[in-house]
Amino acid sequence: MDKAAKRIRVSELLNTTYVGQTVRVCGWVRTFRNDRFLAVNDGSTIQNLQLVVEKDSTPSEVLKQLHTGAAVEAVGSLVESQGGGQSTELQVQELRVLGGADPEEFPIQMKRHSLEFLREKAHLRFRTNTFGAVFRVRHVLQYAVHSFFHERGFYQLHTPIITGSDAEGAGEMFRVTTLDLENLPRTESGNVDVQQDFFGKEANLTVSGQLEAELGAMALGQVYTFGPTFRAENSNTSRHLAEFWMIEPEIAFADLKDDMALAEDCLKFVLSYALKHSAEDLEFLEKREIEAEKGLPQTDRHEHPLRTRLQAVIDAPFTHLTYTEAIDLLRQSKPYKKKKFKFPVEWGVDLQSEHERWLVESHVGGPVIVTDYPAGIKAFYMRANDDGQTVAAMDVLVPGIGEIIGGSQREERLDVLKKKCAEFDIPEEHVWWYLETRKFGTAPHCGFGMGFERLVMYVTGMTNIRDVIPFPRTPLNAEF
Repeated sequence: MDKAAKRIRVSELLNTTYVGQTVRVCGWVRTFRNDRFLAVNDGSTIQNLQLVVEKDSTPSEVLKQLHTGAAVEAVGSLVESQGGGQSTELQVQELRVLGGADPEEFPIQMKRHSLEFLREKAHLRFRTNTFGAVFRVRHVLQYAVHSFFHERGFYQLHTPIITGSDAEGAGEMFRVTTLDLENLPRTESGNVDVQQDFFGKEANLTVSGQLEAELGAMALGQVYTFGPTFRAENSNTSRHLAEFWMIEPEIAFADLKDDMALAEDCLKFVLSYALKHSAEDLEFLEKREIEAEKGLPQTDRHEHPLRTRLQAVIDAPFTHLTYTEAIDLLRQSKPYKKKKFKFPVEWGVDLQSEHERWLVESHVGGPVIVTDYPAGIKAFYMRANDDGQTVAAMDVLVPGIGEIIGGSQREERLDVLKKKCAEFDIPEEHVWWYLETRKFGTAPHCGFGMGFERLVMYVTGMTNIRDVIPFPRTPLNAEF
């Protein structure tokens, strides 16, 4: 094998830049037909590179191993393709099989596999066109998020994964311990002696980096976190994971209006970035979605193609509604009057996905930001409004998915925050450091959280959150 030839990725070889040059390519076999044409993919693009193999000059033991899934290395001359379907092809001079794949055992064949089946093969599903596209888009979106905040002067803050606080107050947290579960130390009263644990106190995996990010914002001005978060919620829906990633900016000297403007700008930026830099993969995912919906009733199909939906959010002004206005609109709607909503619609009850989607898809026909929610259904740290009933919260809703961003102005007044802690049964000693920031140089500040997997679902058109994270963690499932 000619190691002097430079290895070039397939994504670069599909244009004519290297035509006439001798190059080296590595990848995995997708198809081998007519004992001559080999389709190879190396993950750099959804497109395959066609390798033209000369049967007479290729050892028979090599030809016998050219099955779907095998890893190969080839050296040859790149030429303009004589056939349709590709602009270039490689005239193979040397071919080597790096790792074979038994066709009787390799489960990812060149046929349509169900997403459920591929979840069971998560270690191999990256090799399919669908998941190759999804995870390339995921990377582009991650880069877009970092670019957006960096260009606006935000500093990334790495907040703790192991924490002693429950930012959401929901109690659905994973316990972290080094205690021997077969022989737990006990106090004289019979309780578990947490002082003998690694941290000398109860510790958990974080549900949010927000509280710590607020501390950073109160010195650095504007920060953001982008890290893993965990929730021990026993839910098996298509929208829930036990381990997921969150994007959480915090900005000092800012109010709810600033928060809404930042959220709108962020969403439009990352969608625009994806449309520009993932055009090939999004085109494939759009066609895949259209094909998948062919057998569905018209009412269950998307009205517009994937990229058109994303562009519509970029182009649209975001409509603002208060929670009270949203409830009034929902109670006047046809689905409510015809009792089509599954969940109740009344003031004081949180909006469900069916309500959010009616607002954005049927009533407004575009993105909506709902503000000023009842205090009782929102977290303790949200700033109390002057009406004594609502808080300065906001949720960004988009067509097809509902809520994609949730945020608020944070309660900067120490006396009010202490009252909120009491109302939510949060002992002050558990958040003493959080309260203390309200004693020393307190200032208005705000922020939001955007679930990264929810964003990836929206951009790729995938309908199950398990299909946009490499190795999903769900109840009774921690494989791979």
